[in-house]
Amino acid sequence: MLDLLDTDTHTPATMIAATIDTSMEGLIYSKNLEPDMEKDNMKRTWRSRMLFKSFLLRKASRGTARRNPYRPTAEELSQWAESLDNLLNSKCGLIAFRLFMESEYCVENVEFWVACEEFRKINSRSKLRSKAKRIYEEFIREDSPKEVNLDFHMKETVDKCLLVPTQNSFQAAQNKVYFLMEHNSYPRFLESELYSNLCKTTEGE
Repeated sequence: MLDLLDTDTHTPATMIAATIDTSMEGLIYSKNLEPDMEKDNMKRTWRSRMLFKSFLLRKASRGTARRNPYRPTAEELSQWAESLDNLLNSKCGLIAFRLFMESEYCVENVEFWVACEEFRKINSRSKLRSKAKRIYEEFIREDSPKEVNLDFHMKETVDKCLLVPTQNSFQAAQNKVYFLMEHNSYPRFLESELYSNLCKTTEGE
């Protein structure tokens, strides 16, 4: 199960790195989906249900499941539907959206966005350089492990900006990825079984 953290001292990057057990991971990362559309839809539905359970429940120290203290309220869920900004700026929202992106095989987009947000908060020049290199190697470089969908011209822009890294070196690329999430993944998230089930848990609040 997803082991959510119980304090407010953790950064979004820490929250987003919450672990998933091996059975869940197998469902999320399986690339051997049947080509048949009906079977694929059934598997997506099953993944969504598993993700929903992992979001609402966590393992207690004695091995029993208890209610997740990070369960969103009805007001929060309503705010998530207003804009992608509201979703990403909510701790619960960021976790839920990342889980959804895992099931869609495009989690690198939200992870890149988070990395860029943290990068813009760095003040040390040496830390900017080292962090810029890590982000580039992980998300930008061709055939990188989590390469995001950027065209050749955008990658050229990033390359030029990184000659002398500043807090805004990845701004254009981050905006591009945000646009893709806002117009593709975000609408699907709002229509997903994960979001629908979360809304059902708050009915009557």
